[in-house]
Amino acid sequence: MGKGVTIFGLLILLLSCNSKNDNAERELGLVYNVLRDMDIENYEVYAMNLDGSDKTNITDFPNVEWTYYSYEDDLYFISDRDACKRCYYLYKSNFKGENVQKVSELELADSWMSSRNDGTELIVKPKLIMKNTFYVLDLKGNIIDRLDTGLGFAADPLFVNDGEQVVFRGGKTVSKNIDGFDEELYIIDADGSNLKQLTHYPEKDSTAGQYGYRAGAPKLHPTENFVTYQSMQNGKYSLYAVSLDGNKTWKLTENTQNEGWHDWSPDGKWLAIELFDDEQSQFHIGLMNWETKELKILTDDTFTYQQAPNFIYKN
Repeated sequence: MGKGVTIFGLLILLLSCNSKNDNAERELGLVYNVLRDMDIENYEVYAMNLDGSDKTNITDFPNVEWTYYSYEDDLYFISDRDACKRCYYLYKSNFKGENVQKVSELELADSWMSSRNDGTELIVKPKLIMKNTFYVLDLKGNIIDRLDTGLGFAADPLFVNDGEQVVFRGGKTVSKNIDGFDEELYIIDADGSNLKQLTHYPEKDSTAGQYGYRAGAPKLHPTENFVTYQSMQNGKYSLYAVSLDGNKTWKLTENTQNEGWHDWSPDGKWLAIELFDDEQSQFHIGLMNWETKELKILTDDTFTYQQAPNFIYKN
């Protein structure tokens, strides 16, 4: 056991020493979301080192702050600060929560996001009557493109294939409250053409029910070029993967706990996972070595809800 822990720690140190250029080193950290006070629905963004040390509340605002995405050393989060309750706008900061800036005056829906062109263009889901539309923003918050998916519902857009296509979570009706939602992952060209269904939930499996994820927010493995997602199958949330052509789908991991929102390190060697029990009474953040499948829990029981990790450069 001691040897395994030592190897895991050594690999974390190696991961933290990616070169930004010939003269500087970059160190990775993790950011994640915490329900700090349930009575006032106070969600905060926390940051920690890859070994789980130095957990810090970096938003520290008595509202809702939730991070969906980081690019390089920019942390993006939605917040209803200075707005009506649950009226979300996009902000960004760094790993320490410094230099907070409002990115856009566009009100957003509760959805994941991603970027292309070296982080200069963000794809987001706006809060619109039409629930199947994405906007592409520049870094000043200007709308530079619009993508209508043609489905009843679309969320959690993910640029793939150098930004030429988008994978997203879609439904055939506007809400899970309406029969026939049939949630799956889809892929579409960035110009709105060639919509294709990627995932196919097992016909004989009913354990996701009406409201559980059949296909959760997608994430792209940065080097192996497949998409991962959470799905409630056989009575348990697990991570699954699908190729970008949709021809291959497989179960990604074999963890005994339920697995939810997750993120890949920029080199694809590490997988950060939200883990929880069947009753969803305790959520943790785990870090898995993708080569060895060794998993380490980074969080403690201070908070019940610790969710949605994503990698960010600390410097």
